Amino acid sequence: MSQTKFDYNCNSMPHKPTFPPLLGITLGILAVSTASLFIRFAQQDVPSLVIAAYRLSIATLVIAPYALIRQRGELLALGGKQWLLGILSGVFLAIHFATWITSLAFTTVASSVVLVSTTPLWVALLAPIFLKEKLSRGILLGMLLTFIGGVAIGISDACPGGTCPPLAVFINGRAFIGDLLALVGAFAAAGYMLAGRNLRKGMSLPAYTFIVYGAAALLLLIAVPLSGKALFGYPNRAYLWLILLALIPQLLGHSSFNWALRYFSAAFVSITLLGEPIGSTILAYAFLGEVPTLVKSFGAILILVGIVFASLKRKPHAPTRGTGR
Repeated sequence: MSQTKFDYNCNSMPHKPTFPPLLGITLGILAVSTASLFIRFAQQDVPSLVIAAYRLSIATLVIAPYALIRQRGELLALGGKQWLLGILSGVFLAIHFATWITSLAFTTVASSVVLVSTTPLWVALLAPIFLKEKLSRGILLGMLLTFIGGVAIGISDACPGGTCPPLAVFINGRAFIGDLLALVGAFAAAGYMLAGRNLRKGMSLPAYTFIVYGAAALLLLIAVPLSGKALFGYPNRAYLWLILLALIPQLLGHSSFNWALRYFSAAFVSITLLGEPIGSTILAYAFLGEVPTLVKSFGAILILVGIVFASLKRKPHAPTRGTGR
């Protein structure tokens, strides 16, 4: 099979994927796009830090039986460096969800999702140092287009009717706090993806997600009581949103991206995450009646074009080692 524009050469991989990696990323984008809606619904009754703890705890419990039974040998064979890397990745993931979910309580969905989607910019700065991954001009241009599109969506949300608040008002307001938390979440997500790229090279997806999600869940479960919040005692409807948040965006969505890290570079996978603002905008229109403005639609188109351009022009990277599972 000849090299495709997406650098999807089955002969260069240890085993042919049983599921097309690009289709897996697409499903992941659709799944993670539901997160902001579920979080907003849950925040009516549950503190943000508790939401983050439930999201990762439920996901870990679902994965645990399979990982502990089917991947037990693999887990026992892991070295100290691999466990340390998994825990580090989990710490970054916990920080990512704690800060980003909290940001949704302070700023708009569009602004929060756009700012947390700047992860590729942080990955681009760190990947050459930690992963020795070279970025092509196509990926850099794709990053630029997606970033401009994300900014357009954020401006549309922050300036309804074309009227933007004064800078001093914005900095001293709740929106600024939310935006800052979203940016911290983006940086933490970059650390999570970079650590995951190294760890995922020789590990199966169930073992990887069990370690990383478990470490993140444990950290958040410790943080909740220390922050003075309660883990239980919320309305039944809140638990419904928490379960859906864990099953759809977390298990289906993020696990799809983790699986894709075996076949694509961390920079490329992080770029595809910028499709989330598009999905969130569509869902907000369908379920919340939020009609996207012309500027927001233009931004969404730029993001889509950036993702496609980066996909077509990305340079190949060395295939990962280990068995494909």
